[in-house]
Amino acid sequence: MIRCIAIDDEPLALRQITGYIDKTPFLQLEKSFNSALKAMDYLNDNEVDLMFVDINMPDLTGLDFVKSISTSAKVIFTTAYREYGYEGFQLDAADYLVKPIGYPDFLKAVTKTKERFFSKKEVTETVEKNDRYLFIKSEYKIVRIDFNDITYIESMRDYVRIHLDNQKPIMALMGMKKMEDFLPKSDFMRVHRSFIVNLNKISTIERNRIIFGKDYIPISEQYKELFQEFLDTRFLK
Repeated sequence: MIRCIAIDDEPLALRQITGYIDKTPFLQLEKSFNSALKAMDYLNDNEVDLMFVDINMPDLTGLDFVKSISTSAKVIFTTAYREYGYEGFQLDAADYLVKPIGYPDFLKAVTKTKERFFSKKEVTETVEKNDRYLFIKSEYKIVRIDFNDITYIESMRDYVRIHLDNQKPIMALMGMKKMEDFLPKSDFMRVHRSFIVNLNKISTIERNRIIFGKDYIPISEQYKELFQEFLDTRFLK
């Protein structure tokens, strides 16, 4: 299922898009918003795959909203004005729907988006897995990575960037969820929708941030309780 949110300040337009999402078998509506600012707060602690974003909204336009957030989610813009199409595609939009939107046009756009971005098999595949290392495919090479060398893992849209001790980071085409499920839970924890950390590498925590040298990894509200439980079992009082 492709997890979706819809953003539109017009109640009727928002109801129409959410209705289309509900009737499409491969889409799952997570949340709908009448303001881009509310959606921005939601995305701080939640992940989605696809966003339907109206362009003409007060306070923060759909274009400015997409420019200001960091997420791997694909975007389908909706608007009553065709002239915004070029700017929308400059932001790497998956598609662009002009109101009034009929379901056939909606279905065509989401089907094309699904086939382009969500149906392909991830290139990164496991060659071997045990408690000490993994093999992944990166830049046409198969690379062994020792778990003990990983400092943290960062989500980069469709890729993950694996940060290593005293080595150049490794990029691989893989979803963050797949990486999280693969790593040993005793040593790794997700602390933000965009970050997984090696618990054995943590030496300094400051103001809900984990510090690795010059890098600051935020601990989001969604994962704060679980991370605090980890700390409590190791905290000398």
